[in-house]
Amino acid sequence: MSARIINGQEVAQQIRHEIRQEAERLKSAYGISPGLVTIIVGNNPASVSYVTGKQKTAKDLGFYSVQEDCPEDIQEEKLLALIDRYNRDPKIHGILVQLPLPGHINETKVLYAIDPDKDVDGFHPVNLGRLMIGEALFYPCTPYGIQQLLIRSNIEIDGSEVVVVGRSNIVGKPVAMMLCQKAKGANATVTICHTGTKDLSYHTRRADILIVAAGRPKAITADMVKEGAVVIDVGVNRIGVTQEGKARLCGDVDFDAVKEKASAITPVPGGVGPMTITMLMLNTLNAAKRSLKLS
Repeated sequence: MSARIINGQEVAQQIRHEIRQEAERLKSAYGISPGLVTIIVGNNPASVSYVTGKQKTAKDLGFYSVQEDCPEDIQEEKLLALIDRYNRDPKIHGILVQLPLPGHINETKVLYAIDPDKDVDGFHPVNLGRLMIGEALFYPCTPYGIQQLLIRSNIEIDGSEVVVVGRSNIVGKPVAMMLCQKAKGANATVTICHTGTKDLSYHTRRADILIVAAGRPKAITADMVKEGAVVIDVGVNRIGVTQEGKARLCGDVDFDAVKEKASAITPVPGGVGPMTITMLMLNTLNAAKRSLKLS
C-alpha cells in the first residue's frame, strides 16, 4: 500500500487561519498588529522571490509589514544602522535579513546585530542557545515546520527513533535538538548522520521517522528505509525544466520508490516548503505577544 501523503499546503493553511484569527484579536484587544520588516540587499532573483512571498503572506494575515530594498553596494555600517533602527521600532516585532548578502558584508555580524527578541528566523546564537537548553523563544522556521507537520499529522514522536540526514545550522542540527527535548511533540531518540557517516543505510533503516536534508537529489532510496517509516523530505533540487518552461523539482528522497514502503511521506514540492514561511509568521505573531507580555 502506498504511503499517506503529508500535505504541507493543507497544514500550512490551517496554521495561517489560526494566525490570522489571533492577529485580529491582538488588533482588537490591544490596538497592535504583528510587525515584520524584511531587508534585502541587491536584486538576486531568488532572494527577491522569497521576500515577495514573505511580504505577501504577512499582508494577507493582517500584519504590519515593511520591506527595505538596499542597494548591492550598501556599506556594512549603514546596513547595521538600519537593523538598529528597527531593533528600536516598537511597531516592528520581527526582523528578517534575506541571505545571501554581498561578499563585502559580514553575514555573521549582520545576523548577530538583530535583537534576539526580534529574531523571528531563530538563528541568533542567543536563540539557538535557548533552544539547546529547552527554553526557546523562537524555533528556526524549517525545523519548526517539520515538527508541526509531524504533530498535526498525528505522528508519534515521543519514544520514536528519529534519524536526521544532514547537520546544517538551518535544518539538521536544530531539528535534532528540538525533537530530543523532554517536551510535548518531542522526547525522541535522535541520530544525526552526515557526510562523515560510515554506513548511512545502517542508521536510516533504524528510523521510525527519517528526516532528510542532505542537499542531493534522490539520495535516499527505498532499500535505505524501514518498512512503515515516516519520511520527511526537506530537499528541493532543480533537475530540469518542464515543457511549460517551469523548473522540475525533486527532493532528497526517491519519492516514487520510497512511498511504496513508508507509512507517510512528504512530497516535493508541497511538503515542508509551505511550512517555512508559515512558521516565520507564527514566530512574528509570538514576538508581538511577547512585546505585550502575553504568553
